[in-house]
Amino acid sequence: MCARRVLRSGPVAEIARSPLPKRRDARQRALTLDPMPDRVEPCLALLASKPPVGDQWAYEVKWDGYRLAVHVDPGRRVRILTRGGFDWTLRFPTIAHDIRELGVDSAIIDGEAVVLDERGASDFGALQQALGGRGGKRSAAGALLYAFDLLYLDGRDLRALPLSERRRLLIDLIGKQHSSIRLSEEVDAEGAPFLKLACEMGLEGIIAKRLDAPYRAGRGGEWLKIKCVQSETFVVIGYEFSASALGGLGRLLLAARKGSTDLVYVGGVGTGFGQKAATAIRKLLDGFIIPKPAIPLKRSNVRWVTPMIPVEIQFRAWTNDGKLRHASYKGMREDADMADIFVVSD
Repeated sequence: MCARRVLRSGPVAEIARSPLPKRRDARQRALTLDPMPDRVEPCLALLASKPPVGDQWAYEVKWDGYRLAVHVDPGRRVRILTRGGFDWTLRFPTIAHDIRELGVDSAIIDGEAVVLDERGASDFGALQQALGGRGGKRSAAGALLYAFDLLYLDGRDLRALPLSERRRLLIDLIGKQHSSIRLSEEVDAEGAPFLKLACEMGLEGIIAKRLDAPYRAGRGGEWLKIKCVQSETFVVIGYEFSASALGGLGRLLLAARKGSTDLVYVGGVGTGFGQKAATAIRKLLDGFIIPKPAIPLKRSNVRWVTPMIPVEIQFRAWTNDGKLRHASYKGMREDADMADIFVVSD
């Protein structure tokens, strides 16, 4: 079993290294190399109400940023792919540069790009601002990559290995790098006290992962997310215009996925955006106006839009009829995140 890593002073504390197995040397041509996948569908965390119990579980901070797969292709060409498969290499130049400095011949690293606030916690709004907002063309040179898994290394596909082995190789690869590439630390603690500490520190929550599990795409339950405050991605289906509200934006009307293609209304959000953000959102939405709602709804003073703008919403709970309670706007996500729209259960 992999040695646990202790969170000593915060979510970005230093870790101690332990003896690790040797990496495969790609120059050993006698060895058969595994084909390198062009893209890997990510393993996703299943939402849970409380942390699991048992020595087979490891815990990490839940980072609030953009999920990325960083590829070092044979020949050391770097590609940084979003969860949806979009190439964002140019948007994270520092991460791309520092990955090259690791000196690997080929690798796929799974992680989260974040911008940290003054407390050392990830700030999604700051990351989005660094990238220039939705559809922005700026690069986030100050973003960090918190790496939490290693899927391929120097000609070897690692996905069938248990997480404990993949983590040991990841630690060996990254070491104590003082660059934009950081290790998402594994915490030596029980799940419940760690969740309590994370919530007291104002973090989004924690992730629990089975140490004995291989890497599988989708939400199979090997990874769990336990949140302090609920936050999910929804799609905008319309907005209420208000001449007295900031930027003329009274409320965004939101929908979640139901099944693979259907949408279901989950309520609205009217707080969390200031004058500048509200104006930018309304201007963007006005380019997607449609005459009728995408799902059957009867509302007055609503401008309906094509459901293709994903937004991150923080909320307290769900009502009995499936609506968001105490919702607050966090930020607008990219088209690349449409695959992350929250799916309601039947």
